[in-house]
Amino acid sequence: MKSRFLENLLFALRNVFRQRARAIANLLAIGLGVAGLIIVGGFVQDIFIQLGEAIIHGQTGHIQVTRQGFQNGGLRSPDKYLIENPEKIRSQLLEFPGVSSVLSRINFTGTLNNGKRDLGVIGEGVEADFESALTGIYVRYISGRALSDKDKFGMVVGQGVAKSLNVEPGDRIALVVSLAEGAINTLDFEIVGVFQTFSKDFDARAVRITLPAARELMATEAVHKLVMVLNQTSESGLVAEKVRKKLGGNGSEVTLWHDLSDFYSKTIDLYDRQFGVLRLIILMMVLLSVANTINMTLFERTREFGTVMAIGGRPSSIFNQIMTEGVLVGGCGAILGMLLGVSAAWGISAIGIPMPPPPNANLGYTAYIRVDPPSVLLAGLIGWLATVLASILPAHRASRLSIVDALRHGL
Repeated sequence: MKSRFLENLLFALRNVFRQRARAIANLLAIGLGVAGLIIVGGFVQDIFIQLGEAIIHGQTGHIQVTRQGFQNGGLRSPDKYLIENPEKIRSQLLEFPGVSSVLSRINFTGTLNNGKRDLGVIGEGVEADFESALTGIYVRYISGRALSDKDKFGMVVGQGVAKSLNVEPGDRIALVVSLAEGAINTLDFEIVGVFQTFSKDFDARAVRITLPAARELMATEAVHKLVMVLNQTSESGLVAEKVRKKLGGNGSEVTLWHDLSDFYSKTIDLYDRQFGVLRLIILMMVLLSVANTINMTLFERTREFGTVMAIGGRPSSIFNQIMTEGVLVGGCGAILGMLLGVSAAWGISAIGIPMPPPPNANLGYTAYIRVDPPSVLLAGLIGWLATVLASILPAHRASRLSIVDALRHGL
C-alpha cells in the first residue's frame, strides 16, 4: 500500500514538471502570493505594535488602576474618584511579576490663561523623572526640554496648546481649576517644554505638571490613577487579570491600555479594513492564476486522459491524479513563497520603510516587516489551500470527459 502511494506521488510529481514553463509559472504565482501575504501581514502587525507602543509610552502606560467609575466620570467629578492611600496599593502592584514600575498621576481639567486668551485643557500631575523614563523616544520635544522633579512649578504643553496660546519655553502662564463644591484654585507656571506625541488630538489639549504642584493645585494628597509599566506588552492581559483578582474587592477598576485609547481603536480598525481587502485581492489573484494555468495544462492533456480511461482507468483515478498534482504544486509553491516572504521581510526590515503620520497623528515613523512564525505558516497554508481549491473544478471536469471525445481532441 505504501509502495503504491509513493508510486502515485512520484508519477504526479513527474507530471507536474513535465511542462516546466507552466510548472514554474504556477510555482511563481503561488510563491509570490504567499510572499505577498507574509509581507502585508508583517507590515500590518508592525503598524499595530508600533502604534500600541507609542500610545503606551506616550500616554496610558500598560495598565491603569483607578477607583471604580473613574474612566467614565473622572473628568466631570475628579474629587469623587481619589485613591486615598496610593503608596499601599503601589507596593502591592510592584509585587506582581513583570512589573517594572508603578507611576502616580493626578488628572484635572482647567483653563490656561496667558494674559491674552484662555484655553480649556486636560492636564496631569506626574512623577516627572519616572515619566521621562517611560516616554523615551515616543514623546518628542520640539522646543525646550522634558519636565523634571526639580521643576516644581514647571509645565510642559502639547504642540497644539502652544500653538493656540502662542507660548514657548520661558513664558509664564496661569492655570485655573475648579475644586469640589465650586471652589476655584489657581497657580502660575513656567513653560519648560513643548511636546509632540503620536496623537494630534492629545497634543491639542494636554498639559503636564509635577505631582507636588498638582497636589497643591487640587488641595489633596491622594491621586487619581496608578499607572503600571510592564517589561513586556504581551503580558498586559495576564497581569491585569491577576491585579483584578487581588484588588477587585476594594472598589478598584483595572483598565488595559488598548481600552483607554479611542484613537488607537479607530486607527487599528481603519488599517485592518484596508489591508483585509488587500489580502483578499492577493488571494483571488493566486486562485485565478493557478486555476488558469491548471486549465490550460489539462486542456493539453485531454487525449492523455482519454487514453487512460480507454485502457480501463476509472474517472476517480483521473480526479485523484489531478488533485495529487495540485497538492504537490501547492505544497512546493507554499514553501517557495514562505522562503521568498521571509527573505524579503528581512531585507526590507534591514532598510526600513519611512511612513507618514497616520490619520489624525503628528509623527511619522519607520515601518518594518515582522516575521511571525505562526503568520508565516498560515500564509503558506492559505497558498496551499488556494491551489487545492483551484484544482477541484478542473479535476472534476477532466474526470467527466467522454472517452471518444477525449481521444478525438486536437484531431
